[in-house]
Amino acid sequence: MYQEINRYLAFQGAKYIKPEKAGSLAEEMLALKEAGQSARKSFSEIAEALSLKLIPWEMGRVSNWASQAQIARPHFWCYYKAPEDKPDDVGFAIRLYGQKDDFGLSAEVSFIERLKSEQTLSKQHRVLELPITPPLYYLVQEKNKTYRLAGTEENRRYLKKQIKEGNIRKALVKYDFPITKETTLADLTEQLNQAFKVLLPYYERSKSV
Repeated sequence: MYQEINRYLAFQGAKYIKPEKAGSLAEEMLALKEAGQSARKSFSEIAEALSLKLIPWEMGRVSNWASQAQIARPHFWCYYKAPEDKPDDVGFAIRLYGQKDDFGLSAEVSFIERLKSEQTLSKQHRVLELPITPPLYYLVQEKNKTYRLAGTEENRRYLKKQIKEGNIRKALVKYDFPITKETTLADLTEQLNQAFKVLLPYYERSKSV
């Protein structure tokens, strides 16, 4: 698990070309493809093991190892939705973060961008109506930049004000878990399971009117 994901993180942003069209880069492209597939398989195993702890929540698909533009994309993600959730609803997700030799998985309350509706962002904004404390934090999208803010009352009030004024597009609530060579699948999935229990009130708040 650790080795496969760690190896592929070094390829972040690399351009993939089909080996048969890559000329002298054919072997390099084969290595990139193999690394991407292996890392995605490892992430999928984590996502599937976690899904067994989240029943009746339903696991969605794991993101691909390359974008539509064939750019290496190691920061995999996977969403989990309750049976009654609509496609544009806010849900739970796990997402790989970090870089080679320093990475982990985060649990978050967020939504799938390509499935959002006119109501989705207002649903996401409701997570700011609840108090927050570390180690939870906010991942904020403001115009063309994304940044992290600690989960404090001061930051919660700041974000509420900024969203009301239209300066911020969205704020996700997240919980990080570093992965090391010693991390086991059982330990990691249990940590993520417990994180979702902590995040559950934020998910439920997104459903309120």
